[in-house]
Amino acid sequence: MNVYDIEQYLNSRFPVDNALDYDNVGLIAGDRDKVVSAIVISLDLTDKAIEEARNSGANLIITHHPVIFGGIKTLTMDDATGRTLVSLIKSGISVIACHTNLDLTDEFGNLAIADKLGAVEPEAVEGVTCGVVFELEEETSLKDYCSLVVEKLGSSGVITINNPENIVKKIFVQGGAFDEDSVDGVIKCGADTVISGEIKHHICVGLEQMGINTVIAGHSATEQAYLPKMKQLLSEKYPGITITVNYNNEVSSIL
Repeated sequence: MNVYDIEQYLNSRFPVDNALDYDNVGLIAGDRDKVVSAIVISLDLTDKAIEEARNSGANLIITHHPVIFGGIKTLTMDDATGRTLVSLIKSGISVIACHTNLDLTDEFGNLAIADKLGAVEPEAVEGVTCGVVFELEEETSLKDYCSLVVEKLGSSGVITINNPENIVKKIFVQGGAFDEDSVDGVIKCGADTVISGEIKHHICVGLEQMGINTVIAGHSATEQAYLPKMKQLLSEKYPGITITVNYNNEVSSIL
């Protein structure tokens, strides 16, 4: 099984054509013809992810965030991106990114977050490109639900501008950064709470005026939920390949 085979399989599940215009997905660097020895899955391409790939004998890293977003004019040791790419290439490791093309596949994005947060029958939201809504079996306070978010997502903490005694019952989840274009869909679906990794302050204020709570749980914390789903997908497709999942740039599980 070579890098090209895995790239094509990922493209069949998360089509590159679905990625947003600003994005950069697919094979970012490496050799499509190289046989894959093992895989590391990481939210970002970091020095620690590359180090783990070397230590585990992996020659393919699959990330959520692409290491290159726009064009680059030089590839040198003078900046962090250059050093990371030079290290990657010297080590003979390829990297594939599945970013907004994965975000727009709810099963592997927002539904993964919703599942961790106790969702009951989560649904896509009409008029929203990315995000799902679900109701809790029993209403709870915002304070108590924030504690659950920290626990279930492994977040270092959350931010909310709302009264901690506010009621939480119907929740809209959008991993990563909240898209302001989603506001109308959130209001129409009747959500009383929005959870995302990043939410701009003026959006929080505007939603508060509409009686909607906002919970900022951290970009990485929300999207770490995607990684075990990716591991399961690849493990079922390629049972003979060892797959390491790197959470918060630290190794936590090996199959």
